[in-house]
Amino acid sequence: MPAAEIITIGTEILLGEIVDTNTRHIARTLRELGIDLYRTITIGDNVERIAGAIRESMQRADIVLTTGGLGPTVDDPTREAVALAAGVELEFRNELWQQVKSVIARYGRKPTENQKRQAFIPRGSFIIPNPVGTAPAFIVETDRNAIISLPGVPREMELLLHESVIPYLETRYSSKQVIKVRVLHTAGQGEGAIDDRIGDLEKLSNPTVGLAAHNGVVDIRLTAKAANETVAGQMLAALEADIRTRLGETIFGVDEDTLENTTLAAVTARGWTLTIAGFGLTDSIQRGLPQITLLANLQSGMLDQALKLLKMERETSAALGVGAFVDDMAIEIAVHTPKHEQSKRFTYGGHPRNLARWAMNVGLNMLRLEAQATE
Repeated sequence: MPAAEIITIGTEILLGEIVDTNTRHIARTLRELGIDLYRTITIGDNVERIAGAIRESMQRADIVLTTGGLGPTVDDPTREAVALAAGVELEFRNELWQQVKSVIARYGRKPTENQKRQAFIPRGSFIIPNPVGTAPAFIVETDRNAIISLPGVPREMELLLHESVIPYLETRYSSKQVIKVRVLHTAGQGEGAIDDRIGDLEKLSNPTVGLAAHNGVVDIRLTAKAANETVAGQMLAALEADIRTRLGETIFGVDEDTLENTTLAAVTARGWTLTIAGFGLTDSIQRGLPQITLLANLQSGMLDQALKLLKMERETSAALGVGAFVDDMAIEIAVHTPKHEQSKRFTYGGHPRNLARWAMNVGLNMLRLEAQATE
């Protein structure tokens, strides 16, 4: 199975001025092609450092993808760095210069002299046509490696990746394997507790199992490599069945499922009408649950009573109350359903900024379990 590494180029990324979304998109594309991704790295606009990173990647991986640094300015160093890493000179390619002039002409302008830099690429490179921008894209081949340089503008990069790079990779590195990933979402148990119950599965080599914690939600990532999607799917299904047997109702969803949507769907399936109230919650939580009512000046210990009054006022059959008390580093949850009522208080040991999200996830999960429980 071929292996790849991704190098994103740009000092603006290192300074935190922009967020690198290209790496995630390329990584998911490589996964679908059955190509292993060994590592990713971000380098500032420095020719020597970029060239050094490319050389190191060439030693470990078959495919090296770079994004960014292909513009016309002095601080766009990728062309020179790739040439240096590959041990070749830059050469002027008239067809690239015509491409640059054609794109600029669409704006009713003429190219400046510095934009001619974009027509210089490493000697012997294959040109990747860029119909939506002036940045050149190209591939440098060695006996083992393919160095593929793409623009940093996400829309340009994505277009060239899917129209030109994927067909190239499928031709040169026709992999006999595919990689499939499934993510199981759990709530109600911490990462340590989950690990204690499925730790032996995390030692598997294929399929593999990994954990990631997110403020009251723990994701279990399952990855399978196989000759085709059918076999990979069967491997994932068998592994998922084993995990579900061990974790049961702790698992609330798969892949794109969210705790909010799963819980609300379970409440709807019960035929319950719902009131949600909260205190100390963040704007993002309020946007995610627009039907929430914010409680003002709520004191610790008063959430349950406030929720009862609000539920009576709204005349709903179920209600969820979530209170996040940063001063106490504690949360209070109240869940009222036609089955029964419960109110709980939990202390919290994490970062204060994560308290509200943890509180909401704990509350949603308690309501979910109530709605999904059999009579």
